Formats: sequence, C-alpha cells, structure tokens
Amino acid sequence: SFTEWELMEWSEQQAVFNFLYDSMTLTVVFGPPIADEFFAARPSRSILSLDFESFLDEEQAPPSSCLVHKLIFQFIESRGCWQKKCPKLCYLPQALLDISLVVNRCKILGEELEFLQRWGAKFQLLETDIKDTEVKLLFSSSVAFAKFELTLALSHDYPSAVPPFRVQTHIGNIGEKEIAAVLSRVPAGHHYLRRTVTSIHQNLLQGPR
Repeated sequence: SFTEWELMEWSEQQAVFNFLYDSMTLTVVFGPPIADEFFAARPSRSILSLDFESFLDEEQAPPSSCLVHKLIFQFIESRGCWQKKCPKLCYLPQALLDISLVVNRCKILGEELEFLQRWGAKFQLLETDIKDTEVKLLFSSSVAFAKFELTLALSHDYPSAVPPFRVQTHIGNIGEKEIAAVLSRVPAGHHYLRRTVTSIHQNLLQGPR
C-alpha cells in the first residue's frame, strides 16, 4: 500500500524510478552480475550507485510542494551513502519501501497544508505561511480576543515525532504555556497538523480567556 514509485526504465545498465508525479527520480546504476546469486529468478547484480534528483520548479511550485521535497531530500541525505546500504539487487525492494514510506507521509503533509490554506478560516486560522521547513500558523479570534502565531519546525520524521514549536502573542493572553497545554493532548500520528489546528480552535478560541 506504500508503493509510491513508478518504474520508468529497466535495462542491463540501470533502473529509473519516478516519484511524486514525476517530480523526483531515483536512478540505480547496475554493476556486473554476481556469480551464483539470483534475484527474482535471474542473476543478481551489484549496484554501483543510487542517484536522486528533483525536477520540481521551486519558483513556480506552491510552497507546500517545496516543503515536501525539502523533507524528502532531508531524509535521503540523513541516510548517508545509499550504495553502502543497497550494494546489490536484493536490497533494492527495501530501499524503495523506505523511500516510499517517507514520500507517502510527506505527500499527506502537503495535502494537510493545502487543506489549511483553503479552509483555515473555519478554525480562526488567518494565515498558513511556509518558509523552508517551518510552518507558521496565524490564529485570530475576536470571540477569544486573541491573535497569535504558532510556528512548527517540521522534519522528515513527521508525523511520527511531535515537532518543536514556538509561539508569538500579538493580542490577548494566549501564549506558549496555553498552547503547550493543548499540544500535550495531541498525539503524534496521522494528520497531526490538522488535529493540532482543530484542538487549538476548540480549546482556546471559543471564548474569552
């Protein structure tokens, strides 16, 4: 269920996989066959290199797409030399699964951000701003007499790890202490960002504090 890749080429020399609507490519360069070793009923091959490339036009792409690519490549770089982890063909399925899991999580994050940018007003979310790998959420509620910014520092571990945050209060008494109390009740996991926004809206923005 996490096959996020599409095979574009498979030859004696290399295999090419596309991810994220052809905006990212993995090229696997094969070495010579390995004696007396088989994979999928064919002679196994050594792997000389795994090269990742992004084709995203960052000037034209929406900020959410840029963030998704930054986090995916953050994960790729965090793993060090992929050829050492995937020296021959039998290791390739696991490498593709590892990449697919991160691509899937980051793709869902991109969908969350697009949702908040479109429907944030329902949650008193005035603005969703993305800079590098940080997401700034600007809340404003006349009922609660409050206006504040919540900035989340995201990483490729999202949403399995709760991201660090900081708060800037513009109007009212809602600050870091109040936000931290709400976030402590939002567990890491699927749609963490949306659940965080919903929880803040329900617990802090429904009336005066």
